[in-house]
Formats: sequence, C-alpha cells, structure tokens
Amino acid sequence: MSSQVRMSLLPSDRCLFDEPVQVKVAGLRSRQAVTMRARSTDEKGVVFSSSATYRADGSGEIDLDRHPSLGGSYVGVEPTGLLWSMRADTPHRYLNKNKALQPHVVKFSVHEEEGEGRMLAEATNERVLMGDGVRRVPVKEGNFQGVLFTPPGDGPFPAVLDLCTFMSEKRACLLANKGFVVLAMAALGGKPDNITEMHLDHFEEAKDFLQRQPQVGSKGVGVIARSKGADIALSLAAFVPGVEAVVWINGCSANVALPLYYKKRQILSPLMFDFDKAIPTESGATIIKYGVKDPLAEENKGSLVPVEQAEGRFLFVASEDDLNWDSKGYADEMTERLKRHGKENFESVYYPRAGHLLEPPYGPHCPSAVHGLFSFPVVWGGEPKAHAAAEVHLWKKIQEFFRTHLSCDATQTKAKL
Repeated sequence: MSSQVRMSLLPSDRCLFDEPVQVKVAGLRSRQAVTMRARSTDEKGVVFSSSATYRADGSGEIDLDRHPSLGGSYVGVEPTGLLWSMRADTPHRYLNKNKALQPHVVKFSVHEEEGEGRMLAEATNERVLMGDGVRRVPVKEGNFQGVLFTPPGDGPFPAVLDLCTFMSEKRACLLANKGFVVLAMAALGGKPDNITEMHLDHFEEAKDFLQRQPQVGSKGVGVIARSKGADIALSLAAFVPGVEAVVWINGCSANVALPLYYKKRQILSPLMFDFDKAIPTESGATIIKYGVKDPLAEENKGSLVPVEQAEGRFLFVASEDDLNWDSKGYADEMTERLKRHGKENFESVYYPRAGHLLEPPYGPHCPSAVHGLFSFPVVWGGEPKAHAAAEVHLWKKIQEFFRTHLSCDATQTKAKL
C-alpha cells in the first residue's frame, strides 16, 4: 500500500446497516485514475464484490458523494454505488445477512488502474444491525417462535410483527433501532416440503404476545411482510382483531400455495402455480411471474383474502418489474375492491424499475436466487440503481406509516405494569 494515499469512511467506520457511508480518498496524484472496490462475505460464505473506475480531482482527492464513476459496476455520481452494485461470485445468490448480533463487514479499497492493480489504501466498514441498547430475546411460546427486539427505555413504543417468509432478524432489529418493539417470525417455519397447511391462530398468538409486552403502548399492532408472508399479513388484518396497520410488500391478493385455517376450519383455499407457463432464461433462472393462477377466476375466488373486512390501515407496496408475480396487478385489484366497499383505509406506492426483493437499504441488489418454496433459481427482476433508490425511499415510508397509524398511549404500558 502507498503511505501517502488515505481512504476514509464518514462519519465513521462503524454505522448501522441502513445508513449510508461517505467514501473519500486523499493523497493521489492530480487526475490519477484508480479503481475503487468493495468486498464482503455473507453468513453462508458467499463473496460479494463491486468495482468502479474514478479519476481524482486536481488536489488528488476522490469523494464518492461528488465524483462520478467512469465505468465498472455502475457509472455516474452514486454515493452508495459500491454497496448496492455488489454481485455474488457465483450465480443466483442472495446476500444472507439474517443474524442480528454480528455486523455486516464491507472492505473498501482503492487500487492503481494500471498494471496489476496494486492496492493503495483500504478501509473496513462495520455495518451494524442491532443498535446500542436494543434488546434481543428469542421467544418460543405456544404454537409460535421468533425473536423479540425491544428499543432502549421504558416506552411506550408501537408494536410491529415482522412476518418474514423465511426467518430473518435483519428488518426487525433495524426497525427496533427506530423505536419499535418488533417480533420477527417466519411465515414458513421449518422445511417448506413438510408444511401442508397454515394456521392463522399461530400468528394471532404471536400478535397477542407482542401486545402483552410491557413497553408496548399501541392499542393494536402493525404487521410488515413481503411475498408469501404478505398474504398472511392480509389475512391477519381481515380476520383477527387488533391489527391496526399492515405494510404489504410485493405480495399477492390471495392466499398462496397452502390452505389457511383459523379456529379449526379452513377459511381460504390455496392459489396454485402452473409451471407450464414458467419461462426459462439463459442465466439458468426461471421467470415464474406468469405461472401464478388468476385469483379472480371463478375457481380461485375462494383463495382471495377479504381485505374489505379489515378495520386497520394498509400500505400497498408494489414493484412494477417484479418477476416473481404481478404485485402491481394484485395491489390495483385490492385498492379497487376497497373502493367498491366504500373504504379509504389504504395508500399505495409503486416503484417502476424495482424488483421483487425490496429490503432495508444499502445491501446488494439480487437479480436472481433459489426460490425458497420451489428450490430452483428464479428471476426477481429490478434494475439495480432504481431498485436501490426504491429501497431508500420505502424504508423511510414504512417508518412514517407505522408512526402515523400505531398511536401510542402511556396508559397502555402502565396498565400492563
């Protein structure tokens, strides 16, 4: 490494996962061309990396907040481009960062453009999931298990049930950092092949447990979910009292894949897939969007979730380039149905060039990965830059929505104590 060249990360080498970091380089020659790189390894040992060519200014400095990439993983002024443009070193991989206790480590470096690309300087960014003072408690009670995250202090705090399709602590603990009591729970616990039916009662138990927490001040709970978890969130709002606000992200308007039971009877039949309509691609991943059966067809109407019965608020979030299924079409259908029933308890946000996997911001965009239900790689969709921008916008929107519609009352917490 060159002793004159310095790389700095601002405001600090350590930040929360959902916070941007400013990357700066000093000590280069005037107008020197260099390659900037980022590299990280996920919890399964998969390596993700990105690179971009930059030219120093007249003072020998590069500031990613101001200077454009001239080529590589992205082009133009993109302050967090090295993060969202990272790609796995093997195809069809998703960044597995699901455990809250360990930070996500990203190594930034700057290299000579010519020759063998000698490293001139490097810096390590620790992207922390769980903020100072947040408490993490694994929970196993009755028919559900999950992980409870509680912000520092006595509250009162609003409560959110995070229904991940498969278990992940990331979104839940990041929301807890923002002042929410959050219970993370898998919509599909265990191996999908072993699950033949879903029971809404188990999710109701989780909701009731969350409401009993002494720091919770909201009268009801919020629910956030994406994909399969999102139709469970709709069903909770439609059938279970006490659900005040639902963030539905790229889900379906119908109950997908498995019959849903509540109080020992089937309440919704499953909407199934027709894989003859799946489209293989040269990458080896399959587009399954057109294989989902039509929930409005007469034979499938028993799978439609009756969202018009819900008393709580909805935020429908749909990516227009979702290649998993027609999220925007499902969101449009639900909003039209609510309007026909005289309901105004919803708002929608659409992202034109974003794909299925909308996550908390500043992680790598995932174009394709193995589908958790079907065990073969599928195309998720999305243009990386637009998808990254959608994640930044949505993350703020989610917090605003829950703060607005999960009103907190200090007398609620005192009553529990």
